Amino acid sequence: MAAGALTSGSLVALPAEAGTGPGAFYGQRVQWHGCALNADDTAGTELDAAGAQCADITVPLDYRRPGRRTITVAVSRIKATDPAHRIGPLMINLGGPAIPVRDIIDDAAAAMGPTGAKFDLIGMDVRFSGRSTPIDCGWPASWIPRSAGADRESFDRMVALSKDLAKRCGRTSGDLLAHASSANIARDMDVVRAVLGAPRLSYLGYSYGSYIGAMYTQLFPRNAGRIVLDSAIDPQDAGVHLRDAQGFEKRDALREWATLAAGADGQLGLGDTPEKVLGVIDGIYAAAARTPLKVGRYEVDDTVMPALLVDNLADDNEENALQLASFVVQLRTAADTGRVTPDEALEAAVAGIVGGARSAFHSGQTAIECADAAVPRSVEWYRRDVGSRRAADPLFGTLNRVNPCAFWPAAPAPVVRIGNGTPALIVHADGDLDATPALNRRMHAALTGSRLVTLNGARTHGVYLFRGDGCVDATVNAYLDTGALPAADLTC
Repeated sequence: MAAGALTSGSLVALPAEAGTGPGAFYGQRVQWHGCALNADDTAGTELDAAGAQCADITVPLDYRRPGRRTITVAVSRIKATDPAHRIGPLMINLGGPAIPVRDIIDDAAAAMGPTGAKFDLIGMDVRFSGRSTPIDCGWPASWIPRSAGADRESFDRMVALSKDLAKRCGRTSGDLLAHASSANIARDMDVVRAVLGAPRLSYLGYSYGSYIGAMYTQLFPRNAGRIVLDSAIDPQDAGVHLRDAQGFEKRDALREWATLAAGADGQLGLGDTPEKVLGVIDGIYAAAARTPLKVGRYEVDDTVMPALLVDNLADDNEENALQLASFVVQLRTAADTGRVTPDEALEAAVAGIVGGARSAFHSGQTAIECADAAVPRSVEWYRRDVGSRRAADPLFGTLNRVNPCAFWPAAPAPVVRIGNGTPALIVHADGDLDATPALNRRMHAALTGSRLVTLNGARTHGVYLFRGDGCVDATVNAYLDTGALPAADLTC
C-alpha cells in the first residue's frame, strides 16, 4: 500500500494518490492478507484455515465531505470454491444492528454448501462495529433490552440511565455519531463492491440487516444482485422502532411456554397449570420491583427481569424452552430467598445487560439506531407512552421504550425512504416475535419487485439456514443459484 496504509480500528488518511472525490474510494488498491492478527486470534486463525482472506477498506467518514476524515471497514472473503459456476460476491449481514460478520464467514460457507460455493462470500463488520473503526462510549451497562419497569421510579431510573449513556457517547465519540446511519453502511457496501471489481453485489441480510439490504437497493438499484432479506423489519420504522407494539405476541409466546412448563411440574415445580406458572413469573417481577434480586454479583430489578425472558422466547425449540425454565427457576429462588448463585448462562445473560463488557457492541448498535430515525425528545412523551403500554401489558409492554436516542448529542441522518422495484426475496416465519408478519409484509410492499416466503407454524427469528426447513432453504438456494424469483409469493 502507499502512504496512509489501511489499519483496522483506526482513523486513517485517504491514500494521497486516490484523490478527494467519493469516486476515488472505488478505485483504491487493497491488499488482501491473512486474517489472524496474532497467535491468540482464534477467529482469525480459523478463517485462515478455511482459506479466507481479510482486508481493511477505506471509506469516508462523511460521504458529503469525502476529502476529509476517513475510517476503515474490515472485510473477509472466501472465494468461490466452484469457480466454474461463479456468480460473484455475496455479502452477509446478521443484523443487530452492528453484529460483526468478518470473523464468521467460514461458518456461512459451511452452512450454504453448494450454493455458497458459487459465490465469493463476504463478511463485513459495518462501520463502528467489530474490527472496523469502532465506537465505544465506555458504557457501564446497556439499555437494551430493558423495560421501563413497573412504576414511576423504574421509569425515572431508565431516563437517568439513557441520559448518562447518551452523554458518554457525546464525550467519547461525538464526532462519529452523525455518520453511523444505515445509508452510510449501504454506501460502504458499494465501495466494497467496487473494490472487489464486481458489477453487482448480492446480499443476504437478517433482521435489521434486511433494512440495510433494502437501503442498498434504494441507493444503488443498478448494482444490486440477488437480494435475500430474512426476518425483515418495517423499512418505514427504522431506528429504535417506536411504532412497534409486540408485547402481546411475547405474552402469547410466554403462555405457550408456560403450558409446557406446567406439563413438567414434577421436574420444575413452577405449577401444574399455565396460570400458576405465569403467576410465578408475575411474582418474580413484583419482587424485583420491590427490591432488586441478588443474582451472583449483579442486581436484577424490574427493568432487567423481563429482558431475561425475551431472548429465549424468540425461538420455539426445545433448547430455548429448557433455558427459559432454568432462568425462571433460578430467579424464583432469588425472589424467595433474596439471592441466587446463577449458572453460567444466567450470569452471562445478566452481565450482558447490567455489565460493561459489551460496551462497544451496544454503543455501535445504538449509534446506528439513533442515526437512522428521529425520536421524540420529550421525557413527558415517553412517560405517557410507557403508561399506556404498561397498562396493556405490564411485563413486556415497555421493553426498549426509553432509550438514549431521546437525549442523543447528534442529529439523525436525512431520511431515505425505501420504495423501489428491485427484485428481492423476503423470508420470514409466521410466529416471529421480533420481525412479525406485519413487518415483513410492509417490507414486501415497499419493495414492489419482491416475493414473500412464509414459514408457517414456526416461532423463530432467522429462517434460512438457521431453522433447517427444507422448503425455505431450497427456495432461497434456487433463487441464489439462478437469480429467478418464485412466480408468486409462497408458503412453506
